[in-house]
Amino acid sequence: MAVKLFKLDTVRRALTTLVDKVGGQTELQVGFFEDAKYQDGTPVAAVAAYNEFGTDTIPPRPFMRNTIAHNRENWGPLMGAALKASGYSAHNALNMAGEKIATQMQREITDMKSPPNAPATVREKGFDKPLIDTGHMLNSVSYEVK
Repeated sequence: MAVKLFKLDTVRRALTTLVDKVGGQTELQVGFFEDAKYQDGTPVAAVAAYNEFGTDTIPPRPFMRNTIAHNRENWGPLMGAALKASGYSAHNALNMAGEKIATQMQREITDMKSPPNAPATVREKGFDKPLIDTGHMLNSVSYEVK
């Protein structure tokens, strides 16, 4: 079995090149952004927070925390695969990851069944999907790469 050794300078140059290519101060944000509003001007982020943490009359339905709990272990490998697929472009890789994580959050919204809607809410909406009424919050899940 042959072992190939690299000179330290060669490894250092390769790592420096990779760091330069991947980039530095890039970040991914997934959720609800300032421009997402209901027709009456209510920010979607506010409604999402009311649902996530609950209010005096709405029980908590932690779809954001569930997204993290159910998927975070896969985000490292997801990012690694996205970096490789993008030719080690941090911006492109974060866009790929953002699309996937936003979809995961949307899945948590559609899959949330507990606690169920109150009977009066089910009568008003005509169905029992606790985090879906008009679908606007679901469709407002987005991501940004900065």
